[in-house]
Amino acid sequence: MSKPPRSAMSVRDMAGAVGILVVLALVVAGLGRACTFAPGGPQVDQDATPMIDAPADLARYAKEVPFPVRVPAVPAGWRANSSGVDKVGGDSTARVVRVGYLTAQHRFVRLLQGDVPEEQMLRVQTGTKAVGAVGPVDVAGTRWVVYGGQGNDEPIWIADTGTTRYLITGSADEPDFRALAQAAVTGAVAPR
Repeated sequence: MSKPPRSAMSVRDMAGAVGILVVLALVVAGLGRACTFAPGGPQVDQDATPMIDAPADLARYAKEVPFPVRVPAVPAGWRANSSGVDKVGGDSTARVVRVGYLTAQHRFVRLLQGDVPEEQMLRVQTGTKAVGAVGPVDVAGTRWVVYGGQGNDEPIWIADTGTTRYLITGSADEPDFRALAQAAVTGAVAPR
């Protein structure tokens, strides 16, 4: 049996070929479990993500930076999955301490602590992208300035406590931001 000329192919033949390709793609994705439907936004399988000891990491980082580092007591069900000390801007001495969490609702939220100015702290998160302030939020007596959060931008909250500046961002919702904001400013200061 020889292949018919292109002029003999119909829309029905094309639809059949596309249908077979779609079925094959769905079978491959189903076998690999690579596709999920999450109408509320991205979600993470917490069992498949790494877990770290955030209090131990923050205590270690406190010895490397000139500002007091707080160890937040996060809500039950949250898991720390990343941490580090990052250099800020061109100044090799300016650094921020970062720790990332997965909330009980499988959302990301990240806390940065540093002694750099607010504009520089904001640039750590946004790079050169300009992000406007939306307004202030008060959490347990601390004023947080909220940036972004419109469209696809994740909200960014920044607070200044005098000795340390805090930044919170992520895909979590406002109650989780509030929980981390309170835990950040009331957490125990790591020994130096």
